Amino acid sequence: MSALRRHAVVAGAGIGGLTAAVALHRRGWRVTVCERAPGPTAVGAGIVLAPNALRAFDTIGFDATRAAGRAAPAAMGLRRPDGGWLSRADTAALTTRYGRPPLALHRSALADALAAELPDGAIRYATPVTAVDDPAGRPVVRTDAGDLGADLVLAADGIHSPLRRQYFPDHPGLHYSGETAWRTVLPAAAHGAPVDTAETWGRGQRFGTVPLADGRTYVYATAVTPEGRRPADVLAELLRRYGGWHDPIPALLERIDPAAVLQHDLYDLAAPLPRFHHGRIAWLGDAAHAMTPNLGQGGCQAVEDAAVLAHLVDSQDLPAALAAYSAARCDRTDAIRVRARRMGRVAALTHPVAAAVRDLAVRATPAFATYRAMDEIVNGFRLPALPARPVHPVHPARPA
Repeated sequence: MSALRRHAVVAGAGIGGLTAAVALHRRGWRVTVCERAPGPTAVGAGIVLAPNALRAFDTIGFDATRAAGRAAPAAMGLRRPDGGWLSRADTAALTTRYGRPPLALHRSALADALAAELPDGAIRYATPVTAVDDPAGRPVVRTDAGDLGADLVLAADGIHSPLRRQYFPDHPGLHYSGETAWRTVLPAAAHGAPVDTAETWGRGQRFGTVPLADGRTYVYATAVTPEGRRPADVLAELLRRYGGWHDPIPALLERIDPAAVLQHDLYDLAAPLPRFHHGRIAWLGDAAHAMTPNLGQGGCQAVEDAAVLAHLVDSQDLPAALAAYSAARCDRTDAIRVRARRMGRVAALTHPVAAAVRDLAVRATPAFATYRAMDEIVNGFRLPALPARPVHPVHPARPA
């Protein structure tokens, strides 16, 4: 079957799903993206694209900096609630080691730039995928708006993936990290000193600031709290927890619009999936390997997934390509999931002695050791070799 005739249906218009759709579209596939939300939204949070995600975008010919406008400052560090620095890294050091600095931008800006690469009508909003049947290697995608036939289905349907539950019914599902997170994006301030890219660690609480490329500031906070707890007054809760921390946190809190604050409990997968494919269905992003945000790699790994998957399914042998995709992605993403969970446990320590020892250990760790710990993640992205195409025997012509 010609690649020009192959049809991929993507369940979910998040960063991973849209990246996969763009990559396949550029390879001649017809793509349909089914998204449960009623339409694109500007509400959301920031995303930091590490160099590994930017290199993955390079492989599909997408320039993420076009969505950002300009590069954001990439100096990073960890602080104490009193403002003291535990560790710092600057743009020059990151660029020297990894070839480029990270890029911070609003998720909606990145999603809009990806969506603009697709043909009109390729994204179908208010169209959740309810199930996928996969008889005889020809998937049928079930939606409330009707059924869709496909040669390939990409399950990018998020952390609570219905398609993961359908095809892996014995998987234990999600694991609650013990923390909840609040996130919002503040408008660019007319006055005031630039905000550092920094995360402040208290006891069982964190507060982060990320200046975005368009001048806005992404702020987030986490706290150890029972699963499902929601404060009646979000701003009062944030002020109570973080209002006495170092500058500029109190001033940033005063600028928050409570209606624009997102709160989500933090989960990861309780155990790895046995594989990322079934028949002609492939899982990617949070649907495949949900991880906590402690390493900033959730969205980055979704972009890697999409780049690797599109590269491999260029092969005409889709079953072999999807098996190769699982082989290329399962171990890498699960190792990062486990590391993110461990980092979260350290950052969320609540006992004063344990938190003090943690802070001393961070301050005592030399910069080269910190970078070396991240090298495997940031430098670990590469496209795998294409699977060998099946060889069909050539039979000699029969004599007349």
